[in-house]
Amino acid sequence: MVENFVRQTSKKTWYKWSIYLNVVLFFIVGLFIYFLVKDCMALGCHSSGDEWLYVTRDIAFISIAMALIFYQFFKNIFTIMKRSL
Repeated sequence: MVENFVRQTSKKTWYKWSIYLNVVLFFIVGLFIYFLVKDCMALGCHSSGDEWLYVTRDIAFISIAMALIFYQFFKNIFTIMKRSL
């Protein structure tokens, strides 16, 4: 059933979904950069040790989202280069 859905989906629909995915990823990056700054400011105020866990969480979400953004970016650049040759 999933294979039929994937085959019936046009390239235009995939491109729309890709744009929506990128917008969501940029919101995730922005949100977790805000959390990272907030947690780093709290790192100097408190001495409980849990702040390092929060900072690590923020960095993990940012790095995963950025990896997906860069993957799509380079994939699209490769597609453009392949079409132009």
